[in-house]
Amino acid sequence: MSTVNLWSDEDANNDPAVKAVFDDIRIVRKSDFVNNFWRALANDPIQLRQVWEQVKQVMMAEGELSPLTRELIYIAVSTANGCSYCVHSHTASARAKGMTNQQHAELLSVIGLASRTNALATALQVPVDPVFDIR
Repeated sequence: MSTVNLWSDEDANNDPAVKAVFDDIRIVRKSDFVNNFWRALANDPIQLRQVWEQVKQVMMAEGELSPLTRELIYIAVSTANGCSYCVHSHTASARAKGMTNQQHAELLSVIGLASRTNALATALQVPVDPVFDIR
């Protein structure tokens, strides 16, 4: 259950700032679907706009990382942060961008390995090798 009101389209239609972002989400994503994250964030229209603009800049702009690679990274970070909502939404997005079941399985293997070795390195307080420092 959400800790805030999830804005309906009717709610959004009564607030021009929220409506503008919801409309842009629909246009950019070429879908009528506005997911619950945005509906919850609508309680703070300024943050709603800021986060949506950052999502477009980071996740949708041209760059060296493919859209699928960006989604895979998002899944890994969301897993590390324990965000079930983000794991689900970005896994769906990765699948829409072509992630196969085998790629997903490999991703989970990498996440599992990184979690294990991170915990061990932290518990052991292993000092960073000087060769890893940028000079």
